[in-house]
Amino acid sequence: MTTSIKRLPRRMPGWAKALSAVVLVLVVLFAGMRLSVLPGLKDLFGTETHDRSGPALLKSIQDISRYDAASGNFQVVVDLEKDTKYLPDAIRGTRTLYIGAGTVDAYVDLGKVGEDDVTVDEDRTSATLRLPHAALGEPALDPDRSYAVSKQRGLLDRLGDLFSDNPGGEQAVQQLAVRHIRDAAKESELTARAESNTTDMLEGLLGSLGFKEVDVTYGT
Repeated sequence: MTTSIKRLPRRMPGWAKALSAVVLVLVVLFAGMRLSVLPGLKDLFGTETHDRSGPALLKSIQDISRYDAASGNFQVVVDLEKDTKYLPDAIRGTRTLYIGAGTVDAYVDLGKVGEDDVTVDEDRTSATLRLPHAALGEPALDPDRSYAVSKQRGLLDRLGDLFSDNPGGEQAVQQLAVRHIRDAAKESELTARAESNTTDMLEGLLGSLGFKEVDVTYGT
């Protein structure tokens, strides 16, 4: 007569438990990344958005005496890469491809025009005006036309996003886009167009008031 012997289950070694825990954490992280990449999957959990912002408060009012005479539309492709010495990009490093679109206004500050800069003859048929050169305003990014094409982040950077108040923030590429747009505006003919448009505006305005000759110069 034989008796079957039941084998007792082997206990999992400690290192195996630790490895299983690490794999489980990586699976959860990967699943979270997939959810962020595939927005449609979020709907399975009934995600809702609530706007609980307070009312906007008026902090100050500033009178503007400048004439916005021209506006330029710009677009730039920003390719920003940050590497870490001695570590591969898969572990630590980021690369963002960003499309930045925005506008830059060119204006003439009429508030700087003094009494000595305007000369009118006795018959009020001829006027001479000396205006300051046109200047460029600050670039304004258009959030509806600016977006990140791709983001590549190392494992440590992805883990850091879990504890960040602004995971995957685009502030650096946005600042770089603004700088490139500003440089492009300086190299363009935007200020020259603004001065030409200002001259046309003043000639039409003073012409409607009876002036037959209007001479506009820039340089103060």
